[in-house]
Amino acid sequence: MSDWQRLCSVTELQRLAHEGLALRFEVPGPHGALPAFALWAGSEPRAWLNRCAHVPVELDGVPGRFLDDTGRVIVCASHGAVYDPASGQCLRGPCRGKSLYPVTCREMGGWIEAAPVG
Repeated sequence: MSDWQRLCSVTELQRLAHEGLALRFEVPGPHGALPAFALWAGSEPRAWLNRCAHVPVELDGVPGRFLDDTGRVIVCASHGAVYDPASGQCLRGPCRGKSLYPVTCREMGGWIEAAPVG
């Protein structure tokens, strides 16, 4: 893949995770920029389009706040759907069995980078 987009340092993404937050960003798509977010899931970065699998609305009611109070799951502020941050799979809610749309990301030289979608 080419055109990787540098998002932030690994340290910054880990700091956000410690605060229960994720990094909002826009990722290039086939028809323009798409809202997305990156978070630290366990021991690695993960990134997803910022779009609920139930209805295409952004997940975070408060910008950057995608995780529940425990910091263990992603929650859609509109519909209450609960997603696993590592797999994007909907665990509970109206879209159970569906998944968030992944954005390919990587750690490279201390930085988090994302690839364009599609």
